[in-house]
Amino acid sequence: MQFLVRALKADSTNQTSSHLLQTLIIEALNEADARQQLAHQKLQILSVQPKKRGFAGLGNPSGKGFSVLFFSQELLALLQAGLSVVEAIEALLDQDLKGPHRIVLQGIHTHLKEGLRLSAALEKQGEIFSPLFVGIIQAAERTSDLPTALSRYIEYENRIDGVRNKIIGALIYPIILLLLGMGVTIFLIGYVVPRFSAVYQGSGRPIPWLSQILIDFGQLIANHPQLSFLVFITVVLAMMTLFYGIVRHSGWLGLMGKIPGLQKQVRLMDLSRLYLTLGMLLEGGIAIMKAFEMLGNSVSPRTRQALSLAAAEVASGISVSQALYTHGLATSITLRLLRVGERSGQLGALLIRSSEYYEAQTSRWIERFSKIFEPVLMVVIGLIIGLIVVLLYMPIFDLAGSLQ
Repeated sequence: MQFLVRALKADSTNQTSSHLLQTLIIEALNEADARQQLAHQKLQILSVQPKKRGFAGLGNPSGKGFSVLFFSQELLALLQAGLSVVEAIEALLDQDLKGPHRIVLQGIHTHLKEGLRLSAALEKQGEIFSPLFVGIIQAAERTSDLPTALSRYIEYENRIDGVRNKIIGALIYPIILLLLGMGVTIFLIGYVVPRFSAVYQGSGRPIPWLSQILIDFGQLIANHPQLSFLVFITVVLAMMTLFYGIVRHSGWLGLMGKIPGLQKQVRLMDLSRLYLTLGMLLEGGIAIMKAFEMLGNSVSPRTRQALSLAAAEVASGISVSQALYTHGLATSITLRLLRVGERSGQLGALLIRSSEYYEAQTSRWIERFSKIFEPVLMVVIGLIIGLIVVLLYMPIFDLAGSLQ
């Protein structure tokens, strides 16, 4: 992330002298990191502000270009090769890395050289590493089994990405169909309809009222192309802003949950992620109450609120299975599995098994959804385009009938 810095030389006696004022652009992880870098340059800092990047800077750019999953895979490979944590980070730094990836690794290396554990070094960069990842590393440090923890996290991320990719893959073709249908419809109404209207105006015959409405709308667009384009762009931007707000607040599952008929399946997908995350934490040796705290943004806001209530009941002595079931975080099948896990001491393993069960259900549902939704969408688009064509030719049919 780039920061715009305004500073004066530290030994300056005239702070109003324009030639002593310096404007710098430095690459840093966050504002604290930027100030730490400037502290060694004998500068009196006046201001440190993130450099504006226009539309590219929307969201949280601090972690842009850095992949925690890729970092975990590289670190795991080096640790399995026999290197220590410090040596592994140094080996990663020896690569020709630039930008955010190198900055993050340099920060980790600096903190490790100061004597901090890896989990503490990662926690210092909370903008990049989630509490979930830090907690997994922290638990592994207590058992001296960091490679196993990294393997478990990589498997977790791959399973989450697998479900996400299936959903995105199922939506790509319908979105393309929808865009093509919209393009053809706009072309017909904005270009073809006005040409037909010129023919009908000279015929002197009355036009069916549905055809007249379509012709009037087409002429309106043809007579005011700039205004029509502006309205279209405004509607598209408004829809994109609405979707972006939903995704930013509730994620892709929250956006899918707004579609009628998908709420139940989206809920099961959210619960599947909850079981997988919680089970992974428990299998890693993390206490149940600590695991509840670490879930954080791994679940939707609705689930997070119910989870906090369930955690309070668990703290008061109620079993995990009953607390989750009471607050709608467990189905009847999951409840039975969790009770078995509590009796056998394998709650984490049974949670992961529950997640696998609902993942399999989700995969079958996505496959059925694709097979049903895509043909239905094609039929709807075909009917809309066909209706426009029929309305255009209705006056011709009427004229042909009168001639007969």
